[in-house]
Amino acid sequence: MITVNNLSFHFGGQTLFKNVNLKFTPGNCYGIIGANGAGKTTFFRILSGELEPATGDITIPDTVRMSVLKQDHFAYEKYTVLDTVIMGNKRLYDIMKEKDTLYAKEDFNEEDGIKASELEAEFAELNGWDAESDAVKLLTGLGLSADTAYDMMSSLKESEKVKVLLAQALFGNPDIILLDEPTNGLDLSAVTWLEDFLADYFGTVLVISHDRHFLNDVCTNIVDIDFTGIKMYVGNYEFWYESSQLIQRMIKQQNKKNEDKIKELQSFIARFSANKSKSRQATSRRKLLDKLTVEELPASSRRYPYIGFDIDRQLGKDILSVKELSKSKDGIKLFNKLSFTVNKEDKIAFVGNEMAISVLFDIINGEDEPDSGEYKWGISASLSYFPHDNSKYFIDHNENIIEWMRNYSTDQTEAYLRGFLGRMLFSGDSVYKPVNVLSGGEKVRCMFSRMMLKGANVLIIDQPTDHLDLESITAVNNGLSDFKSVILFSSHDYEIVNSVANRIIEITPDGCTDFLGTFEEFIEKKNAVNN
Repeated sequence: MITVNNLSFHFGGQTLFKNVNLKFTPGNCYGIIGANGAGKTTFFRILSGELEPATGDITIPDTVRMSVLKQDHFAYEKYTVLDTVIMGNKRLYDIMKEKDTLYAKEDFNEEDGIKASELEAEFAELNGWDAESDAVKLLTGLGLSADTAYDMMSSLKESEKVKVLLAQALFGNPDIILLDEPTNGLDLSAVTWLEDFLADYFGTVLVISHDRHFLNDVCTNIVDIDFTGIKMYVGNYEFWYESSQLIQRMIKQQNKKNEDKIKELQSFIARFSANKSKSRQATSRRKLLDKLTVEELPASSRRYPYIGFDIDRQLGKDILSVKELSKSKDGIKLFNKLSFTVNKEDKIAFVGNEMAISVLFDIINGEDEPDSGEYKWGISASLSYFPHDNSKYFIDHNENIIEWMRNYSTDQTEAYLRGFLGRMLFSGDSVYKPVNVLSGGEKVRCMFSRMMLKGANVLIIDQPTDHLDLESITAVNNGLSDFKSVILFSSHDYEIVNSVANRIIEITPDGCTDFLGTFEEFIEKKNAVNN
């Protein structure tokens, strides 16, 4: 258990949070959310003892072991993968090294024997004899081969190091696990394995993540950093988001009778309480939701950009035909004789090799050439493209945001552009910020603004959620779900892919797998075939 009492923290003259009182208990997974800069990582650093709060204290029993996901992917270059994972239990690792040193002594004496005996007893208590096999199980669960355990960390790719550090954080069944963005860099199978691992975990898990599907699957509670406070709510992210939006709507509609509001909220709670879930934790969550009162639902100050697309004209019958398209780069075959036809109202998620998808999107947008094959757009199609690499739109541009937007807007007035940018969370003097110094998230919001101004009836979007916070990702999801025409897209965000796509095309070096249905259905069918 972690008890947080009267916690406050200030940074640069700003209060991040104050008067925080919380309890985190075993058997629960807590999703830590908040706008960028709200203090999520700072809160983790206080819990782990890395930072001192301005006021208050954190109480963790002495017998409890805490594990924290390390963020420095290059901190263990001189160690083997196996050693790096076992370091997740520092005491066990220290005992192993001390034993090795003792047994290597040439003048091993009686005193050394007594010490070795004590170490062996503690080693057994810490399940040291199973350490190697336990470490290998974690590594293979995350998609690494068993042989990787004996490689040096310096020999691994960064994506593999991410998995090793995650295995380190999970090793040895720690009582408390703090995970900051654990799904970053993980492939789908590794994320699924991690979800299953955490869903029934006996200990206390706290996780910061921008992956809404992950938060929905593993979290029993949401801890929201907002209004310079930190509050805990029962339920997963979807429940928190929908209830916070409902509360905000009702705050704006004060003329409604309180009784009607309460009935609507209670109906909303009951609907979520009835939801089924695969995890044991969901049972306790439903019991808590059953007891939830209206006053315990969240009200949020979070701001969401507006993302919505109008269409300049309707699409005709012919949209896009791709015939036997092939492309290689640097001697690597990305796709070969790729063929598919896009139909009206298709929202196609492209999955597989990310470089292949990006190159395909560049080709059909006219920014690259295939090695062979052809593609043809229908005469009614108007395109708007969001490339994975948007640097060329900003790097050599000295305009401020308003000037940059004029390049894409038929209405050139500052009043119109200010109003448009305000909905994208650019307000006040921020609209005069030079576009070549914008943050990654600001550039993404500019790119979506550009797309919305075009009125295209076909959207091509490649990895739009990189650099975005949860609020912006949710806005992107809503905008794409509401779009009434064709979308060709790829995304790291499971929830966007699953809720937006009605067709999945998996790019392979020798062609593609074309599946009509949701991403979840595609995964289920793929797993059934593989098993």
